Amino acid sequence: MKIALCQINTTVGDFNGNAEKILTLLQKAKADGCGLALFPELTLTGYPARDLLNRSSFLEESQKTLEKIAQGAQDIVAVVGTILENKGSGNPLFSAAVAVKDGHILYTYHKTLLPNYDVFDEARYFAPSNQPLTPFEYQGLKIGVTICEDIWNTEGFETQKLYQRDPIAELAKHQPDIILNLSASPFHAAKLAARRRLLKTAAEKTNAPLLYCNLVGGNDELIFDGNSMVTDTSGNVVQLCRGFEEDYLVYDTSNPPKPLPAASSDNDIETIHQALVLGTRDYVRKCGFEKVLIGLSGGIDSALVAAIAVEALGPENVMGVTMPSPFSSKGSMEDSGQLAKTLGIEFKKIPISSLFETALKNFNAFFEGKPADTTEENIQARLRGLTLMALSNKLNRLVLSTGNKSEIAVGYCTLYGDMCGGLAVISDVPKVMVYQLAMYINRNREIIPQATITKTPSAELRPHQTDQDSLPPYEILDAILRLYVEENQSPSQIIKAGFDGAIVGDIVKKINQNEYKRRQMAPGLKVTGKAFGMGRRIPIAQKFTEK
Repeated sequence: MKIALCQINTTVGDFNGNAEKILTLLQKAKADGCGLALFPELTLTGYPARDLLNRSSFLEESQKTLEKIAQGAQDIVAVVGTILENKGSGNPLFSAAVAVKDGHILYTYHKTLLPNYDVFDEARYFAPSNQPLTPFEYQGLKIGVTICEDIWNTEGFETQKLYQRDPIAELAKHQPDIILNLSASPFHAAKLAARRRLLKTAAEKTNAPLLYCNLVGGNDELIFDGNSMVTDTSGNVVQLCRGFEEDYLVYDTSNPPKPLPAASSDNDIETIHQALVLGTRDYVRKCGFEKVLIGLSGGIDSALVAAIAVEALGPENVMGVTMPSPFSSKGSMEDSGQLAKTLGIEFKKIPISSLFETALKNFNAFFEGKPADTTEENIQARLRGLTLMALSNKLNRLVLSTGNKSEIAVGYCTLYGDMCGGLAVISDVPKVMVYQLAMYINRNREIIPQATITKTPSAELRPHQTDQDSLPPYEILDAILRLYVEENQSPSQIIKAGFDGAIVGDIVKKINQNEYKRRQMAPGLKVTGKAFGMGRRIPIAQKFTEK
């Protein structure tokens, strides 16, 4: 039998749009002689639907859409992900895989393992299956069905076992001919290599080819990279879909392909760039916007965001705005203009000096006798935020904020100022990686001006200001940030790793003190193992001090 892997980009709640994609590929798969077509996890609803799952009308629409797919699956089996009502005890829904054909349901499987860590909240909505896993038979094949997390608890894989059940071990007892896996596995750096190791372990354990169909596309903070694949019984990858775009492949059980050449080590910077482009494009478009605008400071962060936006949306849909203050350098303004010219984007110059002077005059009576401090610096940042949001309202353009992970971590950002925007494109990109991405963008020709890359980072909110006035070198800051935020190491553990105790203490204090800022920032695209946002939930009002 020929089986199609249909790697599609779904949108949460777009039942008609998702169904149209499914039905289109069903026709293609049937024309290619396939007997079965496999789609990603929660294909009909989109993933993650979050609290939309609590609405009864959402379930009703999913049921209507499933019926539509069943009627459209003529002479071919469609295996799709959807939600089903749980009429027993526990949460009211199941995350399910349903095989339909000729208007009928042939097989239904409820997801067994429900992840409830990092960005996952599935135990909030779904009940786990309490039934034994058994394959279903079709065209003489015993077909095992699993959904995403079901294969991540396999004994022998290097992660800690989180669940009592091991669906792969249960299926292996039935000696299935093939294993299907419907997935919505979010991207982060090095994820593809981890998946390859996982699938190899699972395939070896079942002694069956494993057909892994992963979601592709951006939904809010999460980016799904696709990279659907087929492994042979030894876990070797024999077919692989493209990453970060919709794709389709056909696997023939009677004529399985030979293993692909061993994959070279993944280029994390290339894949992170692809992820940011896809995440930006989908967030903007799925939220109903066509055009964006970006405040261009002449610095590397805003230059990187502008370059990503151009690749995601096209230069005709991107506007850059420079907003010089009394402390802006001539070089920064020139670099902003050169970047805009190279990218081919619309470019506006809106000075804020007169607004700043007016603001100071209005506050003069209240500030009298007090020296200038961050108050005056933040006024400038907030005047820029006001300017961008006014343009956003009037021109119907989504503002992309430009803060990186390192700055956001320690609060080196201004609420209602540079944090304004609808999407924080690089909020999960540490500063050192910002430079790496800039060099990647410039790999063939200079797009981001070299002067922007080599200049000393500065907010330019007071004379002779640099980032290192209040922060350690970014190489040190990023290393501490990774250990504390992404790896959950304590300050004492980080100090034992060779970092200065005073610096570690200062950085950890700043990270903890600025949780209230991060709670108010725009959604950010997740590209590392632990991002600020939905996957990291720290109380704002708390007094825990870690040693």
